Amino acid sequence: MSQRAPTTVADRHLFNAVIDARSPAEFAEDHLPGALNLPVLDDEERRIVGTLYKQHGAFEARRLGGGMVAANLGRHLRQSLAGMPSTWKPLVYCWRGGMRSGSMVTWLRMVGWDAQQLQGGYKRWRQHVMDTIARLAPQLPLRVLCGPTGSAKTRVLHALAAQGAQVIDLEGLARHKGSLLGQWPGQPQPSQKAFETQLATVLEGLDLSRPVFIEAESRKIGQIALPTPFVDSLRAGPCVEIQASVDTRLAYLLRDYAYLGHDPAALARRLLPLRELHGTQVVAQWQAWAHSQTLAPLFEALATQHYDPLYARSQSGNFKLWAERRPIAATSLDDEGIAQVAQAVLAAVASGT
Repeated sequence: MSQRAPTTVADRHLFNAVIDARSPAEFAEDHLPGALNLPVLDDEERRIVGTLYKQHGAFEARRLGGGMVAANLGRHLRQSLAGMPSTWKPLVYCWRGGMRSGSMVTWLRMVGWDAQQLQGGYKRWRQHVMDTIARLAPQLPLRVLCGPTGSAKTRVLHALAAQGAQVIDLEGLARHKGSLLGQWPGQPQPSQKAFETQLATVLEGLDLSRPVFIEAESRKIGQIALPTPFVDSLRAGPCVEIQASVDTRLAYLLRDYAYLGHDPAALARRLLPLRELHGTQVVAQWQAWAHSQTLAPLFEALATQHYDPLYARSQSGNFKLWAERRPIAATSLDDEGIAQVAQAVLAAVASGT
């Protein structure tokens, strides 16, 4: 098999497949986009080999690990790779581009495939992700959607995308709505590293000559921290503020957060951290509404007594161009109303007014 220059992250699109040879736990934390996990050692085997290395040295670890690797590679050849044609070109990586991916590449080349090893492995990929965010974030022509809780910012963002605009959906990437009650039902958040991989991938696909719409966010979305270069760019972007009445916002919240009423006890527990800000008696009333599934007064109280004051205090301090924001009136936040708000946002940004 002919040799070639080391394969870098920039070359990854030249291959038919990207194979992650790390353990399932490593893969679950983060991986290259579209990668297939074919571990040469599973989680338990990796633990055993690592322990053996520490206690008895490299030779014993490699002797035992070599047998495990051979068995796993044989299984992959019989199963996941059984139907691959002779022209198939996979790119293989492990943690640092070392023995695990090297072993797999050797076997695949013996079969006859033009397999290549990613120089630097996943560690180099992580550097690429953070370098990409740091490089592209300051160049982003962001237009920041602002508005108090219940103004349907995320839905407007989706409507903008449907109308052909470029968007970055941070809450979608983080799988969290960004508020105290923002956890997506039944879906854990990605790891910090996986979020950053997704963000870097989105940034690489943007046309920097066109506006990019994004929702105003704090530095954290649930447990996910936004990278500092990205936060700096977000804070510097021109703002568009969606303005809607309390009644309009409440109607939207009752639709968008209706699932919170399905587990009253869990909802009541999630209100506990608010006692420090609002007092035991106030939060006890909110919890009573939660337990009785009386969401309308609960959501109205949370919006007007908790979120609105926070919003009023934070916007001017967080966004450099807040004083020059463009207001967009929203008389309705049903599907049709959201589409109309998106149209108005596009028109306002296009006209510069």
